[in-house]
Amino acid sequence: MALPESWHIRSRARTCAATEKAFEDGESIVTALFPDPESSGYLRKDFALDAWQARDQDAADQPFSFWKAVYQAPVSGEKPDAFKKENPEDLLRRLVEEEEEHTENVRYILAVMLERKKVLRETDAQHTPSGILRVYEHRKLGDVFIVRDPNLPLDRIDEVQQEIFELLESGGRPAEPAMDCGPTSDSTAPTSDDEASTEQDVKPHDEIQELGNEASKEA
Repeated sequence: MALPESWHIRSRARTCAATEKAFEDGESIVTALFPDPESSGYLRKDFALDAWQARDQDAADQPFSFWKAVYQAPVSGEKPDAFKKENPEDLLRRLVEEEEEHTENVRYILAVMLERKKVLRETDAQHTPSGILRVYEHRKLGDVFIVRDPNLPLDRIDEVQQEIFELLESGGRPAEPAMDCGPTSDSTAPTSDDEASTEQDVKPHDEIQELGNEASKEA
């Protein structure tokens, strides 16, 4: 079931919402989120500083949240690999887009982890009737994520960490139950390449465990 504050990731605009003038690389801008009158979500608009300052502060369309940012021109890169295994950032993006209520705890822990890894930065926290909504911005791309703070008890962090680890290990989907195919021959023993791949796969779990340790110290 979709959450009351429906949200899909919004990328940074390349032009000012008020003047339609193209932003320059390195230019200071203001990003604002406005309630969407046609849904229960929010609209993102990016403004040049002078255009933002010229807005009518008494206008009816007041922002839900806004913050100052620096525009970074998009850089063309390699096309994403459709078969690439999901990392924590990929997983968060997909879960935010899917808006399944049962992934709320996972989304929150992923956002906190990515904030501590300096991938995201928290720009605002708003109290709403349904709880605290934390606003995160991708430091490099400028994409905005809204994640509800589920007020997760400390004793449930390990449980959520394990859920994240299992999602990453299974390509972002719940793993299928393993089938007992009987004993295997020595020919299936992992090679050096397999071992290297396994070490690489475990890295996200190490980061998740590190997050749980830090949270325990703060409690």
